[in-house]
Amino acid sequence: METVEMNSVSLKRPRSEDDVANADEIKRQKILEKSKAGNDSGQSIETVTEQPEDTKNEVIPNEESEEQEEEELEDSDEDGDPESFADMMKHGLTESDVGITKFVSSHKGFSGILKERYSDFVVHEIGKDGRVSHLDDFSVPVDDEDPSEETFTVLSDEDKQRLEELQLFKNKETSVALEVIEDTKEKRTVIHQAVKSLFPGLETKTEDRDGKKYIIAYHAAGKKALANPRKHSWPKSRGSYCHFVLYKENKDTMDAINVLSKFLRVKPNIFSYMGTKDKRAITVQEIAVLRITAQRLAHLNKCLMNFKLGNFSYKNHPLKLGELQGNHFTVVLRNITGTDDQIEQAMHSLREIGFINYYGMQRFGTTAVPTYQIGRAILQNNWSEVMDLILKPRPGAEKGYLVKCREEWAKTKDPAAALKKLPVKRCVEGQLLRGLLKYGMKNIISAFGIIPRNNRLMYIHSYQSYVWNNMVSKRIEEYGLRAVPGDLILKGATAVHIEEGDVDNYTIHDVVMPLPGFDVIYPKHKIGEAYKEMLIADNLDINNMRHKIRDYSLSGAYRKIIIRPQNVNWEVVAYDDPKIPLFTTDLDKLEGKPLPVLPTDGKFRALKMEFSLPPSTYATMAIREVLKMDTSIKNQTQLNTTWLR
Repeated sequence: METVEMNSVSLKRPRSEDDVANADEIKRQKILEKSKAGNDSGQSIETVTEQPEDTKNEVIPNEESEEQEEEELEDSDEDGDPESFADMMKHGLTESDVGITKFVSSHKGFSGILKERYSDFVVHEIGKDGRVSHLDDFSVPVDDEDPSEETFTVLSDEDKQRLEELQLFKNKETSVALEVIEDTKEKRTVIHQAVKSLFPGLETKTEDRDGKKYIIAYHAAGKKALANPRKHSWPKSRGSYCHFVLYKENKDTMDAINVLSKFLRVKPNIFSYMGTKDKRAITVQEIAVLRITAQRLAHLNKCLMNFKLGNFSYKNHPLKLGELQGNHFTVVLRNITGTDDQIEQAMHSLREIGFINYYGMQRFGTTAVPTYQIGRAILQNNWSEVMDLILKPRPGAEKGYLVKCREEWAKTKDPAAALKKLPVKRCVEGQLLRGLLKYGMKNIISAFGIIPRNNRLMYIHSYQSYVWNNMVSKRIEEYGLRAVPGDLILKGATAVHIEEGDVDNYTIHDVVMPLPGFDVIYPKHKIGEAYKEMLIADNLDINNMRHKIRDYSLSGAYRKIIIRPQNVNWEVVAYDDPKIPLFTTDLDKLEGKPLPVLPTDGKFRALKMEFSLPPSTYATMAIREVLKMDTSIKNQTQLNTTWLR
């Protein structure tokens, strides 16, 4: 599914709620209103701190040349035309479309610009031990087992090119012969080490040919050995995993790992991490890689653009997704209009009360077909609808090749013909079309299964999030910011209802609400009934959330409805130049760059804020609470598109 990265967003006061609703939304609202009357019940620009799904580094197999061509196409069209982008967002979502309607604070909102520069948004990962990840050391652990520095220079560029083509099966050669100039045993040893360490999957041997010594490189055991970590060449005394801190700018985590794997000539799945970080930001996180030396990784710092590696160590374990305490954010909101008193009220409220723990706008996609609609169709077992929602033409501008692909699909319903219009085949549309080509139009379930599991589950998790957001807004409207009998709280991992006699023992910060599923319980007040009615409106049975395809069975989960950030600090600063950085990054400090000199009375004011959040919470929902406005891309492009120029 295509995504849109935005450059910055002017967060001005919203005008009015979107007055256009689609038919299924009208139907759902009518049923909910009916329920309300009968039961007396009332009622981005995203930066996700973590993806809660158990994501795997799934890679769609493609030829190297095809991957490179697709990346060039995607990169060349990434920013797009401002008018086209604004046009696309006219058909996007607002916060109210996905149930984000309430605030908890009483202060008056104000305007500001979020992510005017990607360096205005910095994320530092917090490990499971509570330590905040920082890049502050480029040194490599001393290890007698490491190859000499000569290993990295002994091969010529021509040799490296030939070896890479051999390693990646780019030609029909079965081996590469490297003549040993100035032959000595030591020189041959260095060449052997260089080939094996720089080109995993290749073996070497020495041969005499016409009185000259040659190092012969060849494949260890066919294609299956390509780029596999070399078990036998790794010292037993050293931990199998090299852990390091990845500092990256304006690149998402998987993109960074794909770049690293290409430079190292290894598969991306030997890397592990605790969470994926946003693209349009500076982020610092821990990564682990199987049997790649710190020495090799450190050498990449000489050729990598927009990221750096450091703080190397060897350990005996990889990293696991979700094994973190959260993330620490440093955010700059530029050109703010709020008075000092407004800002103080807003930040004190964020620190003392917190914000509603909504799933943010990124969870629901940025185009005219929200991800939750596809998730709902999956849960309804309506596979023709799933196919239609993903492939049909949609209002708003998008990349030209996608428009042509959708038009061809609408005209012919021929997967092969539509696929020919799509040079980028790794997108969801391309994967589904390949599946339809393979399995046929009568087996959409198998065709859809070609899409990586994480992407497929994203749709149904989006629907769960959509339900949760709507129900939490109703809960806040009906009962306010206090715990009431019938609410749910967690005791350990078990959810229990608050009884009348115990209600004074709990606050709103203890209350959780369920994401719908077969293994959760619901509140014992009006909101419990509202869950049931909302799913009925969507032709789903809340008492039967098991799907005939096991992957799509929803067990459910619990989520706190209010999050109180930790380590909240803020400062208002003046500045004249919108391009000047307003704080120093880890890399600035390592490179000895001084703090920016700011005027005492500048033309503009900015709010610098810091806070820590647990996993699976959205930083922009905290920022939304401070500014008191709709942070959706659609709302901002309706207000002002000049930020795109």
